[in-house]
Amino acid sequence: MSTIILASASPRRSELLRQIGVTFSVQPADVDETPLPNETAERYVKRLARDKALAVAASSPGAMVLGSDTSVVLDGVILGKPADEEEAVATLMRLSDASHQVMTAVALAQGEQCECRVVVTDVQFRKLSRAEVKAYVASGEPMDKAGSYGIQGLGGIFVSDLRGSYSAVVGLPLQETAALLADAGHPVWENWPNSLENRT
Repeated sequence: MSTIILASASPRRSELLRQIGVTFSVQPADVDETPLPNETAERYVKRLARDKALAVAASSPGAMVLGSDTSVVLDGVILGKPADEEEAVATLMRLSDASHQVMTAVALAQGEQCECRVVVTDVQFRKLSRAEVKAYVASGEPMDKAGSYGIQGLGGIFVSDLRGSYSAVVGLPLQETAALLADAGHPVWENWPNSLENRT
């Protein structure tokens, strides 16, 4: 059976992958994440997910490598990770009382072969007060996250509506990830614990 490698240092992606019963190792990919001129957000996340998966696959013969990338997009503009607290506050105030898109790509590479899926989720924020935004930024949670918020953490109270994949907003679309692994001959359910075996 092929080993599975997650080409990401994100603890949230690791947690999601464990949630669906996948056994894997972590080997973060070192790729240039600078957007190309005139590159759309969807192409950007797809390119990065593929680049991450292929970079690790090149040095891991026989392994199945998962790469992923997430971008928060408001009015066509990619909102990356904040450079400092001031930028985090500004980003969250822009998202206040507005709808944005979260685009997450997941890629599965084996050798030079790579399949990729992109998931787009619409997220609506309620109107935020500057005081709660500053308190949120002071917690430190938004500083390593695209769009300056984490839906699975304290930032979850900002979301009034979500249409699409919750897990993709967290960082890894589980349905699409499972489908890629199944297509590669590794259905995740084959490794789920058998309740009959566990009875005493």
